[in-house]
Amino acid sequence: MTHREGRRQTIYMYLFLSPWLIGFFVFALYPILSSLYLSFTDYDIIHPPVFVGLANYTEMFDNELFWKSVIVTLRYTIISVPIQLILGLGFALLLHQKIPFRGFFRTAMYFPSMVSGVAMSLLWYWIFNPQIGLFNYVLSWFGIKGPAWLMNPDTSLYALIIMSLWTVGTGMILFLAGLQGVPASLIEAAELDGAGRFKTFLNVTLPMLSPVLLFQLIMGAIDSFQVFTQAFVMTQGGPNYSTWFYVYNLYTSAFKEYRAGYSSALAWVLLIVVMLFTALVMKLSNRYVHYEGGGNK
Repeated sequence: MTHREGRRQTIYMYLFLSPWLIGFFVFALYPILSSLYLSFTDYDIIHPPVFVGLANYTEMFDNELFWKSVIVTLRYTIISVPIQLILGLGFALLLHQKIPFRGFFRTAMYFPSMVSGVAMSLLWYWIFNPQIGLFNYVLSWFGIKGPAWLMNPDTSLYALIIMSLWTVGTGMILFLAGLQGVPASLIEAAELDGAGRFKTFLNVTLPMLSPVLLFQLIMGAIDSFQVFTQAFVMTQGGPNYSTWFYVYNLYTSAFKEYRAGYSSALAWVLLIVVMLFTALVMKLSNRYVHYEGGGNK
């Protein structure tokens, strides 16, 4: 290949890459850098941004609603994510067995995850209705008077946590894929050694599923940090700020108070927290996550 032909192929390569490169620089990199700059400004969308340095970040950490949103989001994450992991793994173990119609049950479990966030929120808004809702109706069978779920600051967050279990089928599918990748030879070796089902699960199956657990832990936590649709559609952040999630606080600052600079600072703090959380979990996982090649990484 001559020098001219090599140069022509290089030009063709960049020519074919140009749609992606233009899209990346215009619709991804430029907005990201603009957001970083705006986080150091006082910008109300209408008037030109005014540089204020770290004022937005200083105000953020002195803002009571900021800390309220952090506490609400952390409570949701700490409760919701482990329950979703446990239920997803439990359903996966059940539907991994040779039971009748397991294909139907797998599809039925996963199907709710395909419903859009707004439609799901409207559905659950009706389910949690204190007068005609399905949830309180079922509780009445057992003589329990259900609360006003979304209207009570003591129960509204827990209602959204219950609602989050609606999409546990996504985790179940991932665990099913992981279970199918567990070598049968390891299971058979454990059985020959006299290990029962529980010990086999604890010492063979669970370590082999640890990469899937790690992935779902990270993705589940990141998703929980970004909860918005449920709070916006069902509760509007209330009552009494009980569902004032971090991203809802960000949305309110940007599109209700028109403080784009302050909301950009909120977004960058969220990004940094997600990066630090992911790095910390990956660092701690070196001891507990086992890969098929053998050993930890």
